[in-house]
Amino acid sequence: MATEGAPAGILEDFAVRGSGSHERIGILLVHGFTGSPSSMRPWAEFFAARGYSVRVPRLPGHGTVWPDLNKVQWQEWPARVEEELDELLKSCDHVFIFGLSMGGGTTLYVAARHSDHVSGIVLVNPMIHMPGGQPKLLPLISKFRSHLPSVGNDIKRPNVSEYGYDALPLKGLVQLAKMLKITRSTLGLVRTPMMLFHSTEDHVLPVSNTEIIMSEVGSEEKQRIELVNSYHVATLDYDSDIIFENSLIFVQERSKTL
Repeated sequence: MATEGAPAGILEDFAVRGSGSHERIGILLVHGFTGSPSSMRPWAEFFAARGYSVRVPRLPGHGTVWPDLNKVQWQEWPARVEEELDELLKSCDHVFIFGLSMGGGTTLYVAARHSDHVSGIVLVNPMIHMPGGQPKLLPLISKFRSHLPSVGNDIKRPNVSEYGYDALPLKGLVQLAKMLKITRSTLGLVRTPMMLFHSTEDHVLPVSNTEIIMSEVGSEEKQRIELVNSYHVATLDYDSDIIFENSLIFVQERSKTL
Protein backbone atom coordinates (compact mmCIF):
# COMPACT_ATOMS: atom_id res chain seq x y z
CA MET A 1 0.00 0.00 0.00
CA ALA A 2 1.37 3.39 -0.97
CA THR A 3 0.44 6.54 -2.83
CA GLU A 4 2.72 5.59 -5.72
CA GLY A 5 0.81 4.15 -8.63
CA ALA A 6 -2.52 5.64 -7.62
CA PRO A 7 -4.89 6.44 -10.51
CA ALA A 8 -4.75 10.05 -11.65
CA GLY A 9 -6.79 12.37 -9.44
CA ILE A 10 -7.78 9.75 -6.86
CA LEU A 11 -5.64 11.36 -4.13
CA GLU A 12 -6.99 14.86 -4.71
CA ASP A 13 -10.06 16.75 -3.55
CA PHE A 14 -13.27 15.52 -5.15
CA ALA A 15 -16.38 17.65 -5.52
CA VAL A 16 -19.59 17.38 -7.54
CA ARG A 17 -22.44 19.90 -7.57
CA GLY A 18 -25.77 18.13 -7.24
CA SER A 19 -28.74 18.32 -9.54
CA GLY A 20 -32.50 17.91 -9.46
CA SER A 21 -34.39 17.46 -6.20
CA HIS A 22 -31.22 16.52 -4.27
CA GLU A 23 -29.06 19.43 -5.39
CA ARG A 24 -29.50 21.28 -2.09
CA ILE A 25 -28.50 18.29 0.04
CA GLY A 26 -24.77 18.12 0.73
CA ILE A 27 -22.60 15.16 1.69
CA LEU A 28 -19.13 15.89 3.15
CA LEU A 29 -16.89 12.81 3.38
CA VAL A 30 -13.76 12.69 5.58
CA HIS A 31 -10.99 10.09 5.14
CA GLY A 32 -8.76 8.57 7.81
CA PHE A 33 -5.22 9.00 9.15
CA THR A 34 -2.50 8.20 6.55
CA GLY A 35 -5.33 7.63 4.06
CA SER A 36 -6.61 9.74 1.21
CA PRO A 37 -9.84 10.77 -0.54
CA SER A 38 -9.67 7.49 -2.48
CA SER A 39 -11.13 5.60 0.51
CA MET A 40 -14.27 7.75 0.30
CA ARG A 41 -14.47 8.16 -3.46
CA PRO A 42 -16.88 5.25 -4.25
CA TRP A 43 -19.23 6.40 -1.47
CA ALA A 44 -19.11 9.96 -2.79
CA GLU A 45 -19.75 8.80 -6.34
CA PHE A 46 -22.73 6.73 -5.12
CA PHE A 47 -24.37 9.91 -3.79
CA ALA A 48 -23.27 12.09 -6.71
CA ALA A 49 -24.93 9.65 -9.13
CA ARG A 50 -28.21 10.28 -7.27
CA GLY A 51 -27.98 14.05 -7.60
CA TYR A 52 -26.51 14.97 -4.22
CA SER A 53 -23.82 17.63 -3.81
CA VAL A 54 -20.67 15.92 -2.53
CA ARG A 55 -17.26 17.05 -1.36
CA VAL A 56 -14.27 14.91 -0.34
CA PRO A 57 -11.36 17.05 0.89
CA ARG A 58 -7.77 15.84 1.09
CA LEU A 59 -6.80 16.54 4.69
CA PRO A 60 -3.54 18.44 5.33
CA GLY A 61 -0.47 16.19 5.32
CA HIS A 62 -2.19 13.43 3.35
CA GLY A 63 -2.10 12.14 -0.20
CA THR A 64 1.47 13.28 -0.89
CA VAL A 65 4.46 11.70 0.91
CA TRP A 66 4.37 10.44 4.50
CA PRO A 67 6.90 12.94 5.98
CA ASP A 68 4.34 15.68 5.24
CA LEU A 69 2.11 14.22 7.94
CA ASN A 70 4.83 14.95 10.51
CA LYS A 71 4.57 18.68 9.71
CA VAL A 72 0.91 19.39 10.51
CA GLN A 73 -0.92 20.52 13.63
CA TRP A 74 -4.13 18.70 14.53
CA GLN A 75 -6.24 21.85 14.24
CA GLU A 76 -5.61 21.84 10.48
CA TRP A 77 -7.75 18.72 9.98
CA PRO A 78 -11.05 19.92 11.47
CA ALA A 79 -10.38 23.39 10.03
CA ARG A 80 -10.32 21.90 6.53
CA VAL A 81 -13.57 20.03 7.21
CA GLU A 82 -15.17 23.23 8.52
CA GLU A 83 -14.12 25.04 5.34
CA GLU A 84 -15.87 22.40 3.26
CA LEU A 85 -18.93 22.52 5.53
CA ASP A 86 -19.17 26.28 5.07
CA GLU A 87 -18.87 25.84 1.31
CA LEU A 88 -21.75 23.34 1.21
CA LEU A 89 -23.91 25.47 3.47
CA LYS A 90 -23.77 28.25 0.87
CA SER A 91 -25.92 26.20 -1.50
CA CYS A 92 -27.45 23.39 0.60
CA ASP A 93 -30.39 23.24 2.98
CA HIS A 94 -29.09 20.05 4.61
CA VAL A 95 -25.50 18.90 5.09
CA PHE A 96 -24.40 15.48 6.34
CA ILE A 97 -20.85 14.53 7.33
CA PHE A 98 -19.53 10.99 6.78
CA GLY A 99 -16.26 9.94 8.42
CA LEU A 100 -13.98 6.89 8.29
CA SER A 101 -11.60 6.04 11.17
CA MET A 102 -9.79 9.28 12.13
CA GLY A 103 -12.24 10.94 9.78
CA GLY A 104 -14.93 9.75 12.18
CA GLY A 105 -13.15 11.41 15.09
CA THR A 106 -12.75 14.59 13.05
CA THR A 107 -16.44 14.44 12.14
CA LEU A 108 -17.38 14.21 15.82
CA TYR A 109 -15.15 17.19 16.66
CA VAL A 110 -16.81 19.29 13.95
CA ALA A 111 -20.32 18.08 14.81
CA ALA A 112 -19.83 19.09 18.45
CA ARG A 113 -19.05 22.63 17.30
CA HIS A 114 -21.65 22.88 14.54
CA SER A 115 -24.57 20.65 15.54
CA ASP A 116 -27.07 23.32 14.46
CA HIS A 117 -25.71 23.22 10.90
CA VAL A 118 -25.27 19.46 10.49
CA SER A 119 -28.33 17.35 9.71
CA GLY A 120 -26.68 14.03 10.53
CA ILE A 121 -23.41 12.14 10.75
CA VAL A 122 -22.44 8.67 9.51
CA LEU A 123 -19.34 7.04 10.97
CA VAL A 124 -17.46 3.96 9.75
CA ASN A 125 -15.11 2.32 12.27
CA PRO A 126 -14.58 5.71 13.91
CA MET A 127 -11.59 6.51 16.10
CA ILE A 128 -11.90 8.24 19.47
CA HIS A 129 -8.89 6.92 21.40
CA MET A 130 -5.60 5.05 21.08
CA PRO A 131 -4.97 1.74 22.84
CA GLY A 132 -3.35 1.57 26.29
CA GLY A 133 -0.58 3.99 27.20
CA GLN A 134 0.41 4.70 23.63
CA PRO A 135 -0.49 8.43 23.68
CA LYS A 136 1.79 9.07 26.68
CA LEU A 137 4.79 7.43 25.01
CA LEU A 138 4.38 8.93 21.57
CA PRO A 139 5.94 12.37 22.23
CA LEU A 140 9.09 10.71 23.53
CA ILE A 141 9.30 8.09 20.79
CA SER A 142 8.71 10.70 18.09
CA LYS A 143 11.91 12.50 19.15
CA PHE A 144 13.97 9.49 18.14
CA ARG A 145 11.97 7.90 15.33
CA SER A 146 10.15 9.48 12.43
CA HIS A 147 7.71 6.65 11.73
CA LEU A 148 6.53 3.13 12.42
CA PRO A 149 5.28 0.45 10.00
CA SER A 150 1.96 1.22 8.37
CA VAL A 151 -1.34 -0.01 9.82
CA GLY A 152 -3.30 0.98 6.72
CA ASN A 153 -5.01 -0.89 3.91
CA ASP A 154 -6.85 -3.23 6.28
CA ILE A 155 -9.25 -4.51 3.61
CA LYS A 156 -10.62 -8.05 3.32
CA ARG A 157 -11.45 -7.74 -0.37
CA PRO A 158 -8.36 -8.77 -2.41
CA ASN A 159 -6.49 -6.46 -4.77
CA VAL A 160 -8.03 -3.29 -3.35
CA SER A 161 -5.99 -0.35 -2.04
CA GLU A 162 -6.91 2.85 -0.23
CA TYR A 163 -3.68 4.40 -1.59
CA GLY A 164 -2.48 5.66 1.77
CA TYR A 165 0.98 5.93 3.26
CA ASP A 166 3.18 2.88 3.77
CA ALA A 167 4.41 4.39 7.06
CA LEU A 168 2.89 5.68 10.29
CA PRO A 169 4.36 9.15 10.91
CA LEU A 170 4.93 9.55 14.65
CA LYS A 171 4.73 13.33 15.03
CA GLY A 172 1.48 13.21 13.10
CA LEU A 173 0.30 10.50 15.47
CA VAL A 174 1.09 12.78 18.43
CA GLN A 175 -1.17 15.41 16.89
CA LEU A 176 -3.88 12.83 16.32
CA ALA A 177 -3.79 11.81 19.99
CA LYS A 178 -4.26 15.45 21.01
CA MET A 179 -7.28 15.87 18.74
CA LEU A 180 -8.91 12.67 19.95
CA LYS A 181 -8.50 13.64 23.60
CA ILE A 182 -10.26 16.95 23.02
CA THR A 183 -12.88 15.35 20.81
CA ARG A 184 -13.81 12.80 23.45
CA SER A 185 -14.28 15.57 26.02
CA THR A 186 -16.87 17.18 23.72
CA LEU A 187 -18.86 14.08 22.68
CA GLY A 188 -21.77 15.17 24.85
CA LEU A 189 -22.13 18.28 22.69
CA VAL A 190 -22.87 16.21 19.60
CA ARG A 191 -26.66 16.40 19.18
CA THR A 192 -27.15 15.50 15.55
CA PRO A 193 -28.59 12.10 14.51
CA MET A 194 -25.85 9.48 14.13
CA MET A 195 -25.47 6.21 12.24
CA LEU A 196 -22.38 4.15 13.06
CA PHE A 197 -21.01 1.15 11.16
CA HIS A 198 -18.67 -1.21 13.00
CA SER A 199 -16.64 -4.06 11.47
CA THR A 200 -16.67 -7.08 13.76
CA GLU A 201 -13.15 -7.90 12.49
CA ASP A 202 -11.04 -4.75 12.56
CA HIS A 203 -7.25 -5.09 12.76
CA VAL A 204 -6.62 -1.37 13.31
CA LEU A 205 -8.97 -0.23 16.08
CA PRO A 206 -10.40 -2.06 19.09
CA VAL A 207 -14.17 -2.17 19.54
CA SER A 208 -13.84 0.17 22.53
CA ASN A 209 -13.78 3.08 20.08
CA THR A 210 -17.31 2.27 18.92
CA GLU A 211 -18.50 1.54 22.45
CA ILE A 212 -17.21 4.85 23.82
CA ILE A 213 -18.83 6.84 21.04
CA MET A 214 -22.18 5.07 21.34
CA SER A 215 -22.15 5.58 25.11
CA GLU A 216 -20.86 9.15 25.38
CA VAL A 217 -22.22 10.96 22.33
CA GLY A 218 -25.04 13.35 23.14
CA SER A 219 -27.26 12.42 20.19
CA GLU A 220 -30.70 11.15 21.20
CA GLU A 221 -31.03 9.42 17.85
CA LYS A 222 -28.15 6.99 17.27
CA GLN A 223 -27.86 3.54 15.76
CA ARG A 224 -25.11 0.98 15.25
CA ILE A 225 -24.88 -1.47 12.36
CA GLU A 226 -22.49 -4.41 12.44
CA LEU A 227 -20.43 -5.31 9.37
CA VAL A 228 -19.49 -8.99 9.34
CA ASN A 229 -17.56 -9.24 6.06
CA SER A 230 -15.22 -6.25 6.11
CA TYR A 231 -12.08 -5.10 7.87
CA HIS A 232 -11.21 -1.54 8.91
CA VAL A 233 -11.50 0.27 5.56
CA ALA A 234 -15.06 -0.94 5.12
CA THR A 235 -15.94 1.75 2.58
CA LEU A 236 -13.85 -0.20 0.05
CA ASP A 237 -14.67 -3.69 1.32
CA TYR A 238 -17.32 -6.37 0.84
CA ASP A 239 -19.90 -4.57 3.00
CA SER A 240 -19.65 -1.25 1.19
CA ASP A 241 -23.13 -1.67 -0.33
CA ILE A 242 -24.58 -2.03 3.17
CA ILE A 243 -22.91 1.24 4.15
CA PHE A 244 -23.99 3.07 1.00
CA GLU A 245 -27.63 1.94 0.98
CA ASN A 246 -28.22 2.47 4.70
CA SER A 247 -26.58 5.88 4.67
CA LEU A 248 -28.81 6.84 1.73
CA ILE A 249 -31.92 5.94 3.72
CA PHE A 250 -30.49 7.87 6.69
CA VAL A 251 -30.04 10.97 4.55
CA GLN A 252 -33.42 10.64 2.86
CA GLU A 253 -35.27 10.35 6.15
CA ARG A 254 -33.56 13.43 7.56
CA SER A 255 -33.86 15.64 4.52
CA LYS A 256 -37.50 14.87 3.67
CA THR A 257 -36.75 13.47 0.22
CA LEU A 258 -38.51 10.09 0.44
